Amino acid sequence: MGDGTGRKVHSSLGSQCGGFSWQRGCATARLKKRILKRTQECRPEGPALQVANMLVIGMMSGTSADGMNVALADINGAPPKLRLKLLHHTSRSMPAALRKEVLRVAEGAACTAGEISQLNFRLGIAFADAAASACKEFRVALSRVELIGSHGQTIFHQGRPVEFLGRRTASTLQIGEPAVIAARTGITTVGDFRVADIAAGGQGAPLVPFADYVLYGDENIGRVSLNLGGIGNVTVLPAGARPGQVLAFDTGPGNMLMDALVGHFTKNKQKFDRGARLARQGKVNVKLLKELLRDPYLKLGPPKSTGREYYGRAYFQELLRLGKKHGAGPNDLIRTTTEFTVASVVDALKRFVLKKTKIAQVIVSGGGAKNPLVMAQLAVALTPMEVLGSGRFGVPEEAKEAYAFALMAYETVHRRSGNLPSATGAEAEAVLGKICCAGVQ
Repeated sequence: MGDGTGRKVHSSLGSQCGGFSWQRGCATARLKKRILKRTQECRPEGPALQVANMLVIGMMSGTSADGMNVALADINGAPPKLRLKLLHHTSRSMPAALRKEVLRVAEGAACTAGEISQLNFRLGIAFADAAASACKEFRVALSRVELIGSHGQTIFHQGRPVEFLGRRTASTLQIGEPAVIAARTGITTVGDFRVADIAAGGQGAPLVPFADYVLYGDENIGRVSLNLGGIGNVTVLPAGARPGQVLAFDTGPGNMLMDALVGHFTKNKQKFDRGARLARQGKVNVKLLKELLRDPYLKLGPPKSTGREYYGRAYFQELLRLGKKHGAGPNDLIRTTTEFTVASVVDALKRFVLKKTKIAQVIVSGGGAKNPLVMAQLAVALTPMEVLGSGRFGVPEEAKEAYAFALMAYETVHRRSGNLPSATGAEAEAVLGKICCAGVQ
């Protein structure tokens, strides 16, 4: 598929539209009329976009599966003049039994196809409930929202092709059925974003760099957007960069290992190290830290991506073993792992970024931005660069990824690409996601 500019653009539009073509009524009548009008107006040779703003919900559940983040955005325009504003954001805890099952499956435990199918639909119900509950909190009627973008919950990600049944194959699987979300909310929903990038030869991650480019790109200031969720990832935005000059990759563990240790040592009474209180009571075990920094993933060059399939249960068990080997007590192990997270980010920037690109600011989002020890250590290690929370730029640290998927859904229904091949390694730009319609009118 082409986009009128000669670029290759892969598209998965309409694959969840119940057999109807886009033109014949995949979307609700209200949304279809607006989208078709916008699509005509958005062609490169056409006039500037002059339509009313669209209210879009974005939803995200990260690697830790500890909750569902919901963002409501007001979006208008088309690249390079996209206009977006974060109106509200909130989060909803995932039911304990559901989270336990998600983590069990994501860790590779034995399960049946039936269990995965049931979990996909059950999680879709949870996301739909989160969207409805959030709108009630925002005092915004669901009927006013025109679109939902739901990342879903990753339970498997193999971004680099590996040998499988005679062919090198890459794949990814996010669950939380978007058709269920659409049906239960009455709002057309875009989900399953990552597969189109992998189909185009990319790793399916990271995808948030598209939003980072829109939000933080600057003609005069080089910036890095660092997200510390379960996994750490960076988007490198050189001053005056065009989309093809953006570099992004997963740096290694974010909060995943720290949170796992806290849950383990507190017998699940705490989910994370609030205020770094436990880490501050421990000391860095230098020998252990040096051993952790020999992690082969850290030396892989970008594009690269990782997740629970690498930094999951097996890695965690090895971390506990190494802690015992080096005589690290519980708080020492938490402190050392916190330092490991910071060191892996700093190593990635020094190894792959700072030798080539001048960076003045590092903008941090995700749960790790709420950890004062992490932020303090980053500030020291990255001097003279400024280390700033994304809240300083109008995007609360916990809201950015959900906000990003609202933007990507908006681009998808306008038949525009949402990946950056320079970040994912894809051979072409791709229209991301599958559109699940709330009804046919």
